[in-house]
Amino acid sequence: MLRRAALNPNHWYAVARDVELGDRPLAVMLWHQSIVLFRDGDGVVRALENRCPHRQVQLSHGQVVGDRLVCAYHGWGFDGQGRCVDVPYLGEKQRLPRCGVRRYPVLEQDGFIWVFPGDVESADGCRPLPLPEWEHLNYIAAVTPVDVQAHFSFLIENLMDMYHGHLHDDLQAWANPKLASLESGVGRVDAHYDAESYYTIDKIYSISQLFFKSLRKLHPAPLDVSYVYPNWVATLGDEFKIVCLFCPVSETQTRAYLMHFTSLKPFWRLHKLPVGFRRWVKDRCFNAARGLLAGLVEQDVVMIEEEQASFESHPERRSYELNPTVGAVQKLIRVQTDSR
Repeated sequence: MLRRAALNPNHWYAVARDVELGDRPLAVMLWHQSIVLFRDGDGVVRALENRCPHRQVQLSHGQVVGDRLVCAYHGWGFDGQGRCVDVPYLGEKQRLPRCGVRRYPVLEQDGFIWVFPGDVESADGCRPLPLPEWEHLNYIAAVTPVDVQAHFSFLIENLMDMYHGHLHDDLQAWANPKLASLESGVGRVDAHYDAESYYTIDKIYSISQLFFKSLRKLHPAPLDVSYVYPNWVATLGDEFKIVCLFCPVSETQTRAYLMHFTSLKPFWRLHKLPVGFRRWVKDRCFNAARGLLAGLVEQDVVMIEEEQASFESHPERRSYELNPTVGAVQKLIRVQTDSR
């Protein structure tokens, strides 16, 4: 059943922003799996099953000592491979227990920590969704988390169906979308809409359009949205790119990160300035659009959670869908689930 479909584990999933992981262990959930993240003595991120094999308590309660994650309960230490390497009260004639926990492939890339929950041997043949705009000096980023009590299929359908802009009123960046073409390929769905954009980023003070509605003027702009399983990418004209990274928690809970990138390419004079100053501008403007993102998310979450509640109460009810993009998305989710 679509609304119970599991994620395909043989993909990389963004489970946290890199700034969320400091000196303390961090617990995250990825499709019923509790995972603990920590940095070893060299600052390299490690990901282990969040369970001490001694008494089955969460390792995330513990602390990092050198390259070891030490359980808070009895002080058992585990290395980055998940092996038990220390028991502080081990007797003179006792050996270390031959136990450990699962190790997950993990990467730190483009501002996020990515975990691969599937077959370890398949991890090297698959890469996380690239986000070159995160570090590129020509883009200003904003990011907000999405926490919704619903199956991930409801969220991806919401993002791919641009006709729901009716919900967002003054918060959305686009208007009057019309589906121009739809393409389905291996592991992805691409929908191309003819639309209009409220924003024109061509002057240094254009950022003020985010805050003053009177400065916005509609003009034609292509709106392209793609489900690149398991994530979502959209572009509006040449000015904006929006990305949503999915971290499904369960059949009824989804966590994601929604990002907005504003292009600074038209400002050619800015590109000639020292790199340090450009970096300062990028950092200073970080999250300038977060308020708009958070507003969009708040409105979407209400609708998506109502969809989930309706499904739970009446799974036999049929939805009448007119946008073929939604059907293509549902087919991809089923194919990915069957190919696990």
